[in-house]
Amino acid sequence: MKPARGSMRILRMLFWETTIRCNLACAHCRRVESNDAGEADLSTPQAQKLIQQLADLGRRQSQPPVLVFSGGEPLCRADLFDLIAWARQQGIIIALATNGTLIDGEKAQQIHHSGIARVSVSLDGADAATHDRMRQIPGAFELAIEGIRQLCECGVAFQINVTLTKQNAPQLEQIYELAQFLGSVALHIFMLVPVGCGQVLAATDMLSPGEYEQILRQIHALESQGPMQIKVTCGPHYERIKRQAQTEPAAANPQAAIRKPQSKGCLAGLGVLFVSHRGDVYPCGYLPLHCGNILQTTLAQIWDENKDLARLRDTTALEGKCGRCGYKHVCGGCRARAFGTSGNYMAEEPFCAYVPPTHEIHAAEVTP
Repeated sequence: MKPARGSMRILRMLFWETTIRCNLACAHCRRVESNDAGEADLSTPQAQKLIQQLADLGRRQSQPPVLVFSGGEPLCRADLFDLIAWARQQGIIIALATNGTLIDGEKAQQIHHSGIARVSVSLDGADAATHDRMRQIPGAFELAIEGIRQLCECGVAFQINVTLTKQNAPQLEQIYELAQFLGSVALHIFMLVPVGCGQVLAATDMLSPGEYEQILRQIHALESQGPMQIKVTCGPHYERIKRQAQTEPAAANPQAAIRKPQSKGCLAGLGVLFVSHRGDVYPCGYLPLHCGNILQTTLAQIWDENKDLARLRDTTALEGKCGRCGYKHVCGGCRARAFGTSGNYMAEEPFCAYVPPTHEIHAAEVTP
């Protein structure tokens, strides 16, 4: 029986890998297929089917979903703007995730006129040497900066995405300052998940649990400095850190007085889904837990009925110290890192330094 409208879980964001093709070869990328696999990308009619399924699901919700055209590099897809127009006709909010290197004046104009709500551009360093080393293409930094400049000239809202590793974590404040200087509306900070090509980096570039704790506290201090939005992805324990700061005396911790909208840590399968370039559905782009394919099963059926998604939504099923933690309802731990380390997506978050006390006061629940 279909759940009542008011009780339905809302799919907030769908990340679609529009194509596996990319003009870069980033060291931390989750993709493992080569550009040759682009032949298996969803065709235009198949992509329209995905968009229609998302629109149908969205119409039964109290708020429309956001469709993120991602990749690979989405600007490598020839019918990209036709599909964006189709999605907008269905009432879907559109975002574009790009490396920025292919955005010239003409592309920026196309993006502006397409009605994309926001563009995210990835910068993995505050300087060319750091960014280009991560992206493995000389000149990628300057091309991305030029792409951002073109977006600015066209009045397109953009955010900066950065994946933190040991290579660029010392530059966090400089990256924040660069994002402000460029006119970014937000800085989205991704904590490295060891999947895809990122598995190679895990041994040398993954921050330790203690380093994660330190850098997340540094991020919280930066968030208090100004109006630019900061969001942490794949670092769900940031939600614990924010709440801990709010319980400390403001005199001892000036950031404690700041009241940002509360959110949920790991949204994999809770408010987020990922669809691969072949149409396969996963809880997120970093958790290789196959939940179906939109060419065989509708998105709504997968969202409503998949057993793995249902288990991910059950915080009482969390294991290890995550299961004992009073912040499990607002954090949840990174399910992808748990899976990557143990093969069990409900195991404890392996890169969290926090040890819950025996008699911990439970944090207030946040409904994802």
